[in-house]
Amino acid sequence: MMSTMTTDSAVSSQRYRVIAAGIFALMLTVGLARFGYTPLLPVMQQQAGLSDLAGGWLATFNYLGYISGVILASLVKDLLTKFFIYRLMLIVALLTTLAMGLTDNLLLWGLLRYLSGLSSIAGMLLASGLVLNWLIRHQLRPELGLHFTGMGFGIMVTGIASALVVGWLRWDEQWLLMGLIGMLFFVPAWLWMPRPIALTTQHQASAPPPPSKRWLWLMIAAYFCGGVGYVISATFIVAILEKLPVFAGSGAWVWVIVGLAAAPSAFLWDLVARKLGDIGALMVCYLLQSLSFVLTMMSAELVPNLISVALYGSTFIGIVSLTLTVIGRQFPHNPARAMARLTLSYGVAQVLAPALSGYIAEMTGSYHGALLIAAVVMLLGMLLLGLLLWGSRITTGQQL
Repeated sequence: MMSTMTTDSAVSSQRYRVIAAGIFALMLTVGLARFGYTPLLPVMQQQAGLSDLAGGWLATFNYLGYISGVILASLVKDLLTKFFIYRLMLIVALLTTLAMGLTDNLLLWGLLRYLSGLSSIAGMLLASGLVLNWLIRHQLRPELGLHFTGMGFGIMVTGIASALVVGWLRWDEQWLLMGLIGMLFFVPAWLWMPRPIALTTQHQASAPPPPSKRWLWLMIAAYFCGGVGYVISATFIVAILEKLPVFAGSGAWVWVIVGLAAAPSAFLWDLVARKLGDIGALMVCYLLQSLSFVLTMMSAELVPNLISVALYGSTFIGIVSLTLTVIGRQFPHNPARAMARLTLSYGVAQVLAPALSGYIAEMTGSYHGALLIAAVVMLLGMLLLGLLLWGSRITTGQQL
């Protein structure tokens, strides 16, 4: 009896370390290396002469790096190789964040944004798969809500750091500060993530049958729509609101609000999914995120835009977390590889949308056209999820 209690206590303690490792990996590779660009974009435009068009292309290079990483993750089958790449990408994330403050060359910025995008797979896909692998092996609930709080916390850190030093540090010094902060996240992300072990035959035998091709294509198309909505705001939300008189000079705090809304959201969406099912919860996420874009288009006032920012922050991580959790459960023997295949569609959206948004903003002098596209595409994604849910209920009689 005492031996069982000791074992349970040890597993519980290690569970917190494993999840914490994933959280810190997300804070470093996504929160800082990837999203640190968002609150610093207006500062770089003011102090380094970065145009709307160049800003959009830098974001596109970042997402090209991300999609390259996704392809890499989809091709690698061996879990220990994935673990090696996970650690390598932690190093890349740290160095590319620091290096952004060491040059003002646009081509080098493009290369660094590409590499930082490549590194983000460490938190988004590889850490997600490693955490799920550990949870499944120890017969714990395979949910990623707690893991994805790292995205929200990372956004909060970048926003707060940028807001506190605005007027004190230049754009390049702020990048160096982000890199120094990243060192604090690097250590636990490196030390606390255990080496993966392949699932036993018993674990694989209890896995659900693979989904149909129709199910996969509908999920892929819906996730593409989610990627369009996510990336337009992730890249430009601070720059958009900075142009409004009520937010002038306070753009970094907007990013803090996104992080505050995002941090608990993935965990809360797990709870919603237990009531509505994963696909039902995803449909609600898509609807609310579409509403967030409409609110920003319709009003320049404080309260509607604060609601818009909070809705965006509370839904985009929910979409990622719920989608990757669903895929991880369907392919438990190698979740990172299955996640990577689906995420290719999300990555393609992230490559196309920022450059398109930059062109629209350059031609019209406004981001409203890009926001309208995002709102419509998110509603299309919700429709695709509805078709998926309807077809699944007819086929299996179960709620996903």
